[in-house]
Amino acid sequence: MIFLFLHNQKKKQMKIIKRIVLLFLAIVLIVVIYNYPKLNALSGYAAKMTSSSIFLAERDLQFTDSLDNQFPPVNLAKNTIDFDKKVATSSSLGLLTRKAIYREGLGSVLIIDESDIDAKYLQPKRTKPDNITPFPFGNAAQKDSVFENVNYKQLEKAMDFLFEEENQTRAGLIVYKNQIIAERYASGLDRNSKLLGWSMTKSITSSIFGILQYQGKINVQDKAPIEAWKNDKRSEITIHNLLQMNSGLAWDENYEEISDATRMLFLEKDMTKEQEKKQLVGKPNESWNYSSGTTNLLSGILRHQFNTHQEYLDFWYTNLIDKIGMNTMIVEADLEGNYVGSSYAWATARDWSKFGLLYLNKGNWNGTQLFDEAWVNYVTKPTPTSDGWYGAQFWLNSSGRYPDVPKNMFFASGYQGQNVYIFPDEELVVVRLGLTKNADVNAFLKGVLESIK
Repeated sequence: MIFLFLHNQKKKQMKIIKRIVLLFLAIVLIVVIYNYPKLNALSGYAAKMTSSSIFLAERDLQFTDSLDNQFPPVNLAKNTIDFDKKVATSSSLGLLTRKAIYREGLGSVLIIDESDIDAKYLQPKRTKPDNITPFPFGNAAQKDSVFENVNYKQLEKAMDFLFEEENQTRAGLIVYKNQIIAERYASGLDRNSKLLGWSMTKSITSSIFGILQYQGKINVQDKAPIEAWKNDKRSEITIHNLLQMNSGLAWDENYEEISDATRMLFLEKDMTKEQEKKQLVGKPNESWNYSSGTTNLLSGILRHQFNTHQEYLDFWYTNLIDKIGMNTMIVEADLEGNYVGSSYAWATARDWSKFGLLYLNKGNWNGTQLFDEAWVNYVTKPTPTSDGWYGAQFWLNSSGRYPDVPKNMFFASGYQGQNVYIFPDEELVVVRLGLTKNADVNAFLKGVLESIK
């Protein structure tokens, strides 16, 4: 009897344990299913950044993991490299793996299926760098110049502030009257280091429209040439509305959750289509909403301005990027060969400053006019309902958000504090590339301005 009783008790305990294990596994399964899209984006981000950092920016895996992928939850991913195939693989908690491949001339891209690794692709034709002409119109050392009205000690104090540890600045560069007057880099980086501009790429995309308009090949006031919009109210949206991100189209630009933006960047082969699919939730010219999908839609519109894909790929470089000597810049493309105009341009701090100088000089580069002077006025005109904060793919200070900075200052801006600040009246361009937006930019820029009498 005792033996039978103990046997039955053991069976009951085993049943309870099995139920607990099954319950635990069910909970784990539910958690995994619920978080699967997040793990997909997490692994996708890590793989894409790892591939670009190593194969495009030519850094090593230790540097990449310790800096570019150092923040949670991205730092949970385990990253490996296949140098022969130029593939980066990232695994999130051993539950989901993503791969990114490097393509010469087009940068890195997340693959959707294994066949993408061997897919053929076109690449843009590049011009050789001018290493004879001094900076900024070439890449040779600039001619020595000391400005009597610049307090260099005060300028260095401003740079000291920018590079305080908590500010996590990677590169700082100040160009006054076409001359570098201050330049500094974080440990492990130098003037040859390519850094990701993130959404500063949007300002590059906008400039391509300015160049095409100056050449008489497009009019940004025309209706957006989107076939899917022809028979509904979206047909009223203009290219101008898209450039100002004021189309009225739905879009969720949220990087903390699975959103329109993360789905586009980490799950789609063709990133130009996501915004096109969205319906109106507001009225064109009355509903400002920041949208990376809009910029990639604009990249798709640009592609259709050319007879061939090769012409589209070449134009960005021959008419802008290489034209002004930003020879280190690479704009990465999606799997369909569209430039990811919202997010993925890499360049050195010096080359980013050249972009600012082009706007400082109102589209004129060393005697050659790339876009009309009026284009600068256009991109710096505040978008309706943006509270004076946004123009045509450029950010503005017209409402005085930086209180100690001139209101006509405008800038390209990207995630984690990538900025090119343009000061029209001061003949000044300031570049700050970082890993955080927490830096007190107003105080830094105030210090720079006060050092120039």
